[in-house]
Amino acid sequence: MTAPFTKPSTATVVLDGSPVNLETVHAVAHRRMRVVLSEDPEFRRRIAAGPAFLDRLLAEEGVIYGVTTGYGDACTRPVPAEQHAELPRHLYTFHGCGLGEMLTLEETRAVVLVRLVSLCQGVSGVSVELLERLAWLLESDLMPVIPAEGSVGASGDLTPLSYLAAVICGEREVFDNGQRRPTHEALSERGVAPYQLRPKEGLALMNGTAVMTALACLAWTRAERLSRLSTRLTAMNVWALNGNPHHFDAGLFAAKPHIGQQRVAERLRHDLGYHDDDHDAPRNSSRLQDRYSTRCAPHVIGVLEDSLPWLRHFIENELNSANDNPLIDPVGNKVMHGGHFYGGHIAFAMDSLKTLVANLADLLDRQLALLVDPRYNHGLADNLSGASAERAPLNHGYKAVQIGVSAWTAEALKATMPASVFSRSTECHNQDKVSMGSIAARDAMRVLVLTEQVGAAVLHAACQAVDLRRRQEAVLPDELAHFQSHCRAWFAFVDEDRALDTELRLLCEHLESITERLYVH
Repeated sequence: MTAPFTKPSTATVVLDGSPVNLETVHAVAHRRMRVVLSEDPEFRRRIAAGPAFLDRLLAEEGVIYGVTTGYGDACTRPVPAEQHAELPRHLYTFHGCGLGEMLTLEETRAVVLVRLVSLCQGVSGVSVELLERLAWLLESDLMPVIPAEGSVGASGDLTPLSYLAAVICGEREVFDNGQRRPTHEALSERGVAPYQLRPKEGLALMNGTAVMTALACLAWTRAERLSRLSTRLTAMNVWALNGNPHHFDAGLFAAKPHIGQQRVAERLRHDLGYHDDDHDAPRNSSRLQDRYSTRCAPHVIGVLEDSLPWLRHFIENELNSANDNPLIDPVGNKVMHGGHFYGGHIAFAMDSLKTLVANLADLLDRQLALLVDPRYNHGLADNLSGASAERAPLNHGYKAVQIGVSAWTAEALKATMPASVFSRSTECHNQDKVSMGSIAARDAMRVLVLTEQVGAAVLHAACQAVDLRRRQEAVLPDELAHFQSHCRAWFAFVDEDRALDTELRLLCEHLESITERLYVH
């Protein structure tokens, strides 16, 4: 668990029901942006109209699922009027059965924001006071302790979101300045009373797709970053292997016009200093055609690049939707019972994303296997060892790193089994077809962690390979030379064998800052 930043950015997002993008979720999750509820009177009137409409219905003895009835298959069981106020507490209480690892602070901040964005659509029947309490949690960085496991993704992320509802009511535990402690103590110290949920507000908080969508927002930004990193690493590895830059010719890629694939090829040309009118033979290359892991890199990375726009569309649509049940229409005087809590779009997006990202791990794993093998690395040292001739028998360079990369890649590939096709019938067959969206999102996050480990290790090895090639008086293109210098501020050349785990962990933690300017022109 990482501690929160002590001084968040002064950048602010004002929530008024307008669309929010992935970048905002990422910024809020990492405390680079504050969240403020709009003071616009029209927005506040629109929100207040929902609970006012519910109050009128209840006064007229209207029947509303989860407000005057039990939950799930118990919807046929009426709840006496004198027990209506107790019903929301029972909802989050009996769902307090989550297990597994806890969501990180960043993931939890994203969850709270995503739920708040959804409720700001104004059709969930919640009060302005509840929205303000959610915004206050983000401002105070008082985050619920949320177990990651226990949701099937319909009826929404009920069990993990029950921990958010309980914290608002002063129960369970929070991370306060990164430290885990009872919620009631943290609220008491701040002079804040536990919130009393109104009739529909327990459902509104829990019966939605906030956990899977929050994870999807964070996953998308990490996948996009890995796409750029994989492209830069490919350029470094092509150069270190004396590869053939003609494989990335613009005319060649005009013949297969996938835009993302073309973008990757263009980036590789730029990195390698290759121009379309360069007709000379590639530098020192004895191969007319390089192996697939370098020659076909645009075709591998390009699939992710071409998928990122539609993945963004799916995720941002879900992010900016009202996805609880029932929805409340105070203008049309309707209570609309449906199934917007079903996370099918996020499930499919995350099942797709994890496969796309795992393919990056596989690509980089194959490139590293070429770099360390003297049969294929065109004159580089065995296992990229930087040792002197007399010390070479003792040193083994990146031999174990290559094994580690192979292990992480294998685990990433194993985790690509689609979760969405493993629907289970739950809750007395009321939830008889479910999305598995949260499981798909957690799978995607695991694949991202493994692929980032692969990326960090290959980055370390690629810098070593580039320096070994430069010893042969080869001239590194300017773009790669600048990046190589940037990376060397993080870790040194390996001459004598040393344990690299601390350096690799550091690279994993700081991949965002290392790659933030890649291909930003």
